[in-house]
Amino acid sequence: MVTRSARDQDRDQDQLFAALANATRREVLRLLRDRGPQPVQALADHFAMRRPSLSEHLKVLREAGLVSEERRGRQRIYRLEAAPLAEVQDWLHPYERFWREKLKGLGDLLDRMPEDEA
Repeated sequence: MVTRSARDQDRDQDQLFAALANATRREVLRLLRDRGPQPVQALADHFAMRRPSLSEHLKVLREAGLVSEERRGRQRIYRLEAAPLAEVQDWLHPYERFWREKLKGLGDLLDRMPEDEA
């Protein structure tokens, strides 16, 4: 069994978060989620940028494992690969738990406070 080093895992996680940090790339993911696999031109039609610029965004997403590319003749069809997003969810989970506990504490405090008399 091949195990990946912590350094490799950190690099992959950095690459994943960097890919998600850009609004254009998040919009590409949303389009693929909502509309399914699409050719580059269909994706490009949603953006006010030249196709080579969109291709760079797609390359970043592909290298982060968030999209896959299939060639059909001259077309390249892109598909959402959501599995890496589970890593993001796993990373965020302790923070979600932290904020839930803080908000519960605030709710408990507010419940104990006397109501203002009008």
